[in-house]
Amino acid sequence: MEVYLEGTAGPEGWPAPGCGCASCGRLAPGHRGPASILLDGHPWLPGQAPPEGYAVRRGPDGDEIIAPDGGRLLHSTASRRPGSRPHAPEPFDLVLIDLLDRPERLGDLRRRGLVSPHTQVVAVGVDHRVTSEAELARRLAFWDARAVPDGTSLGVVAHGPPDETPPRPRGRTLLLGGSRSGKSAEAELRVAADPDVTYVATGPSGGDDPSWLARVKAHRERRPAHWRTVETIDLAPLLADPPGTLLIDGLGTWLAAVFDECGAWPGQPGSADESEVPAADRVARRCDDLVAAWRRAPGRVVAVSDEVGLGVIPATASGRLFRDALGRLNQRLAQESEDVALVVAGRVLSLPL
Repeated sequence: MEVYLEGTAGPEGWPAPGCGCASCGRLAPGHRGPASILLDGHPWLPGQAPPEGYAVRRGPDGDEIIAPDGGRLLHSTASRRPGSRPHAPEPFDLVLIDLLDRPERLGDLRRRGLVSPHTQVVAVGVDHRVTSEAELARRLAFWDARAVPDGTSLGVVAHGPPDETPPRPRGRTLLLGGSRSGKSAEAELRVAADPDVTYVATGPSGGDDPSWLARVKAHRERRPAHWRTVETIDLAPLLADPPGTLLIDGLGTWLAAVFDECGAWPGQPGSADESEVPAADRVARRCDDLVAAWRRAPGRVVAVSDEVGLGVIPATASGRLFRDALGRLNQRLAQESEDVALVVAGRVLSLPL
């Protein structure tokens, strides 16, 4: 089967006519035309009957097309219905998918065996929901997908199931940023298309603080339903034997909890007890254990931490102590990370070695 993508954008194209947004303003008119697909030379639109000789199944994942030669295509623009039963996990040969609308759908397809290492994953419906072609390419690299220009022809060859599941990618990413910088959203974006993600929440549940409860609720609601959530500060065992990709959010709240457990805050009862190991040493040991586990982590892990070195000097002894400890921890983890980035106002700056 040959799939010809005459247009690869959303219904209005990219740029959209008359749109004044920055994304559209960067592009010449007609950069990407509205979505238009030809199957072996026959025009086809999602939701319509396919050409004669092709079978179609309209399921919760989108339109599934089976060509006369056995090639299998999924055009996925619809979210899977909650509670719908997945069919037999036979991978598609080509998936055309709107990845700007909930990219975690690709992770769910991978989790259910419908996208394999043999599957071509091509983004369609691209438009001004992303700031630029460069940003689109950056995101697709995280998701093991690609975008193609209008007028691209894709050959679809029928494949059987892969012989074996490839090993999980290994790599450690540290994302730094200030409050409300967008660092958590960036972390979630990077792992959105992974098939097996465990979200590690290190912060408190919120207690009676309405603002914190609202913040926790917002984080929970934007996570994909198939992700696991673990609330813990015992990170070393998870790093040693990760259940899939780990997303740790975040190291600032982890360190604050360690300070609490060790009685390390200035003036905290028990923090000056000379009969035991000094509180500062207990905190240092916990940090040493975390760095050692991070260094040996066998799978993919993305961690979020607060960049504490750009503000004014804290007015309190507790603030200065915490700033210094987190700053040192960030440096040590960055040294053991393949990828480190700073997030400012939702923009990402990669930090070179």
